[in-house]
Amino acid sequence: MTRWKALDKDLDRIGALEEGALFVSRPLVAPGLALVFIVLATLVAAVVTGAAPSGLVIVAAAAVGAYMALNIGANDVANNMGPAVGAKALSMGWALAIAAVFETLGAVLAGGEVVATISGGIVAPGAVADPQVFVWLMMAALVAAAVWINLATLLGAPVSTTHSVVGGVAGAGVAAAGVAAVNWPQLGAIAASWMISPLLAGLLAALILAFIKARIMDAEDVLAAARRWVPALIGVMAGTFGTYLAMQALSHVWVVNPRAALAFGMGAGLAGWAGAGPLVRRQAAGLENRRRSLRRLFALPLILSAALLSFAHGANDVANVVGPLAAIVKTASSGDVAAAVQIPVWVMGIGALGISVGLILFGPKLIRLVGSEITRLNEVRAYCVALAAAVTVIVASWLGLPVSTTHTAVGAVFGVGFYREWDNARQGRSPATAGAIPPEERRRRKLVRRSHVVTVVAAWVVTVPAAGALAAMVFLLLRGLAG
Repeated sequence: MTRWKALDKDLDRIGALEEGALFVSRPLVAPGLALVFIVLATLVAAVVTGAAPSGLVIVAAAAVGAYMALNIGANDVANNMGPAVGAKALSMGWALAIAAVFETLGAVLAGGEVVATISGGIVAPGAVADPQVFVWLMMAALVAAAVWINLATLLGAPVSTTHSVVGGVAGAGVAAAGVAAVNWPQLGAIAASWMISPLLAGLLAALILAFIKARIMDAEDVLAAARRWVPALIGVMAGTFGTYLAMQALSHVWVVNPRAALAFGMGAGLAGWAGAGPLVRRQAAGLENRRRSLRRLFALPLILSAALLSFAHGANDVANVVGPLAAIVKTASSGDVAAAVQIPVWVMGIGALGISVGLILFGPKLIRLVGSEITRLNEVRAYCVALAAAVTVIVASWLGLPVSTTHTAVGAVFGVGFYREWDNARQGRSPATAGAIPPEERRRRKLVRRSHVVTVVAAWVVTVPAAGALAAMVFLLLRGLAG
């Protein structure tokens, strides 16, 4: 009997050790799987290049490109799915699955076939005519952008991957060819978008929420007002996304001028309005006549908007990975710097799959931040965020302003939160208007967490210079090792 008791104690100790080992190793699972993906990307590059003299450079670039794609998935995609998860219209698991599928579809079906090698004209091609210098420049830009996005993700700050890449190219360009090689007016336009896009998106989201509140939420018969206005709002959403997809994503498949894109969007909007009418009436039939019932009516449009934003993001932002990587592959293989390059299928695959893998492994942290930690969102408010972000991107595209989907989405979240604070204060319901409440308590009861505002804005401001400084250091290191 004593022998069996001793055996049971030994088994309990072994079980405790196994549980402890599992607890300690769990945080290492995601980095381990990410490392496996990077290794697989390098193996694919090695098989494709074979025994070519440039094979080692291309393999190294593939590893860096895979690392960059993982970080884009971890940081940037949260802006599309965060509001839907924060509103509880989607669980985290479903959000990750939908985003992964639509990001990949957008990258594969509508990703650009031809990408300028000097990221939007940031560095004059003539300034880096030496192929080896050009390869080190692009490699440094990729490394710096990926490292900066990784750091921002760890700090819980959603940043623009486009601005990170542009900053990296500019910093490496200065290190490679001097200050005169950089197109500073282009960088100035990008800097202007730091303020314009989030402010415009925030203002628009607040106006949409104010319209919904005035026309539907404050109506005597909430469901009757919802049956009238919700289909129209869904039609506006369908038209907006139709125009957005035609201009931004589908333009890679066929040439779409602004007038044709607008016509396509109007058709999509009318179809969405006509199709949403019967659906909204059927959903509203069994609901109570109160504000809370509106959340169910906005849930499906919110999910569809999140999926469409992921598709458009995959179609556009995959270029942040595959553009520099394809330029390195082309230059290293041919020994010549080209103004534009064709993107090989395996390069596009690394970018598309890497974004999806990074989202699944590391995306939940920023999805929670955007969806619930900045301000509280429900289906109605999250719908305002998605619609405002899409409209802002379309207007900015027509005006020729380089904007970030990250800045527009997060700016719209801020706009919804600050509008609710203003509306509460206006109606005398805000604790901030009660003089008897201590200042510390008033700050605690704010509807937008100020600490996140400071963190996010600071990360936006330093993205381009930080990525540029990192890229310059990496370029000098690579050139020193090669020389």
